[in-house]
Amino acid sequence: MKVLLATSEAIPFAKTGGLADVTGTLLGELRASKVDARLMLPLYRGIKSRYKLKDTGCTVEVTVGKEKYESRVLSHEDTSYFFECEEFFNRQELYGDSSGDYSDNVNRFVFFSKAILEACEAIGFRPDIIHSNDWQTALIPLYVRTLYRERFRTTATVFTIHNLGYQGIFPASAMSLTGLGKEWFTWEGIEFYGQMNLLKAGIVAADAITTVSMSYAKEILTKEFGSGLDGVLGSRVKDFTGILNGLDYDDWDPASDPSIPARYSASSLEGKQKCKRSLIEECSFKDKRAPLVGMVGRFSSQKGVDLLLHAADEIFSCGLNAVILGKGEAELQKGLTAAAKRHAGRLFVRTGFDDEFARRIYAGADMLVMPSHYEPCGLAQMIAMRYGTVPVARATGGLADTIDDYDHLSGRGTGFLFSGRWPSALAECIKRALCVYGDREQWKRLVTSCMKRRFLWKASARKYVQLYRELGKRVRG
Repeated sequence: MKVLLATSEAIPFAKTGGLADVTGTLLGELRASKVDARLMLPLYRGIKSRYKLKDTGCTVEVTVGKEKYESRVLSHEDTSYFFECEEFFNRQELYGDSSGDYSDNVNRFVFFSKAILEACEAIGFRPDIIHSNDWQTALIPLYVRTLYRERFRTTATVFTIHNLGYQGIFPASAMSLTGLGKEWFTWEGIEFYGQMNLLKAGIVAADAITTVSMSYAKEILTKEFGSGLDGVLGSRVKDFTGILNGLDYDDWDPASDPSIPARYSASSLEGKQKCKRSLIEECSFKDKRAPLVGMVGRFSSQKGVDLLLHAADEIFSCGLNAVILGKGEAELQKGLTAAAKRHAGRLFVRTGFDDEFARRIYAGADMLVMPSHYEPCGLAQMIAMRYGTVPVARATGGLADTIDDYDHLSGRGTGFLFSGRWPSALAECIKRALCVYGDREQWKRLVTSCMKRRFLWKASARKYVQLYRELGKRVRG
């Protein structure tokens, strides 16, 4: 079976979020399963200098609106292919800078989507399955049904929604850039309240649609979480499923992680206490015996930072310390900075992203807070459990699928969940966790249970392969 993974980012080459972790790891798992899987992504700035790329000798020509662009196709280890286009991809960031999204993002990803389909013929790779991801490659399933139909008659398409909140919405005038006929600018097509919605193209045209957790798949069929697309998704419900993401347990391993002060495992937890003491010193906390709560991620309304800010005074009255790492919305960042001043010596906030510091938080904190309003899957809670850091989270999406709420009577669970969307619900959940933290033996059992929990990519990849095979049989008839 031949599978093409089309994505705008993938580890280890380029990353802004979980999409990169999923696509990069899935490639390796598929190839380990003897699937001939290939990855295609833009040649962003810096990739050429960090990786040894081979010129395939192939060049593709792509029309975007009235303009024509050429792109060399380069490869890495004959499994990953890159499209070189200085005008579109030689930039500091992937999708935008401090002033906002790049104004020509629609041009960039129309070009990329068409270039992928042109390159299949150029490099002699005829995929049985093309697996597209998020709005940046959502046009591909629609192109396979329309402009490229003759070339891909025996190819099935899969489209994965990693976060429905990001849809690739552009003015109606951008429709002329796609090369698609005006018959597709309708409610049944890719029109969305008078604008063009690229994510919708993947939903209406793909043979199968997936998202990254079972609970999120159910949630986005409702008006509350559907971001205006619940009706469209509902019309495709027979072709829609949730496949939970996994975690790379070789990369995230406290027994071998060189970024943390001390190594440890579920059977030997002494090193975790050393990591906590080191993190306390690094953050200059006054009370060195207090419970330590961490938070790692984007400062966005989605992540529930607003709940944390409104609950801050009540939370810190419980006598804990907190360390927060991330970047994002200016107002939330400003609010966190003000909270850090108000709770000096108890709250440490670092803006930006630092992978090594993130790892020190995962290893040194007692708990990881994730009060997300919605969370398609989430990897932070999986990483936290791997490092023996107990998640405290809102019961939504992948968080509900991966965290077993602690039962105080049986002593079983892998974290603490709350369902309310108000600050007091978060504060009460943290207090519930602190009650268990006060019992050393109970807490140790909880930490050990977390560290033994597994979300293996091998199991997720198996489900994708099964889906690919079913689609292949359907297309071949």
